Amino acid sequence: MFEQNTPSTTLQSALQHFELIYHSIVRDVRKTHGNALVSILLNMIQAVMFVVAFYVMFSVLGLRSSAVRGDFLLYIMSGIFLFMTHTKTMGAVAGSEGPNSPMMKHATMNTLIAILSAALGTLYIQVLSLVAILFIYDVVFTPITIEDPIGAFGCLLISWFTGGAIGVMLLALKPWFPRMVGIVVTIYQRANMIASGKMFLANTLPGYMLAMFDWNPLFHCIDQARGYVFINYFPRYTNLEYPLLLGLVFIMLGMMGEFYTRRHASVSWSARR
Repeated sequence: MFEQNTPSTTLQSALQHFELIYHSIVRDVRKTHGNALVSILLNMIQAVMFVVAFYVMFSVLGLRSSAVRGDFLLYIMSGIFLFMTHTKTMGAVAGSEGPNSPMMKHATMNTLIAILSAALGTLYIQVLSLVAILFIYDVVFTPITIEDPIGAFGCLLISWFTGGAIGVMLLALKPWFPRMVGIVVTIYQRANMIASGKMFLANTLPGYMLAMFDWNPLFHCIDQARGYVFINYFPRYTNLEYPLLLGLVFIMLGMMGEFYTRRHASVSWSARR
């Protein structure tokens, strides 16, 4: 009964890790609520509240004319969904289990599995919420048309990838600067309320304002996604290469930092928090 079963082949090892990632995803999904369906419902309510708030704000301020021609609510949702996916993934990965977590004492568990489960769990909730909200809007209110659904979903995946990459970078720094990383996560999430560009189009911005948002990978993802959603919008000042390359750089630097941190991890670090 005290024997540890170790996989004898590469396939068995891969299946064991996939099973562990699956159970870790279930655990992450149920962090908000014990019932996974309630967790998804709470995320849907939050997304709907964002959409309603921005709809009211645009209507009161008279900014609807500055939006792209087409379904106005779809224009708002195209920004809200990518914003929530990016920021929630970044927060989930940055707050995932570190090298000193009690979960790391379990056999075969490691920080890579914790990072993957946090990122995939967030993507799972966001995609289900997106599909459910769009389905309800299409059936109950008005039929919607997305010009290139595959391209739009690809932009969602890139925003998820960049959010996870930034989260990995912050996770590697967290044991060394726990309070500073918490402040950075909060500032980045709040700044993206405006800096993500979900309230305006890049094509309508003057040059001096475009330079204020061009650094943000989420700004590129949202603007490119609207090019795939609407047939009459063609992004001229954004691209998908920048967020992809930035995400790869952050992933490499973050994993290098996480490897170094794991080798120097100390239980006494928890006393500094």
